Amino acid sequence: MKSVFHLAYHVRDLDAARAFYGGILGCAEGRSTDTWVDFDFFGHQISLHLGEPFQTTRTGKVGDHMVMMPHLGVVLPLEDWLALADRLQAAGVEFDIPPVVRFEGEPGEQRTMFFFDPSGNPIEVKGFRDFAGVFAV
Repeated sequence: MKSVFHLAYHVRDLDAARAFYGGILGCAEGRSTDTWVDFDFFGHQISLHLGEPFQTTRTGKVGDHMVMMPHLGVVLPLEDWLALADRLQAAGVEFDIPPVVRFEGEPGEQRTMFFFDPSGNPIEVKGFRDFAGVFAV
């Protein structure tokens, strides 16, 4: 079964969200009103509504990193991940965790990076050379 997830969350400024998600991340904009906007988030639907973003804490221990929880993210093919990392760096996006290899040489080896949208919502983007490794044990 193929499915597309839908996630709705708060942002403080729709124009800043449009510039970030559309302009920097390259996500196509969908429907919108004065209080929310949809984006095609790498094949999935996110709905950004005006409001106060969810509270996050640095409580997720993954490898050597303490990551922000909760966070949203996406898994990309490695070549797309590399291109996005370059685009984020060129745009001057500040990384919470800069692009790095995680679990090198182990099942589930991946590239990852963490950054925040303009409202402070944490985002993780992972890159896999082989998607069979996404659920490797």
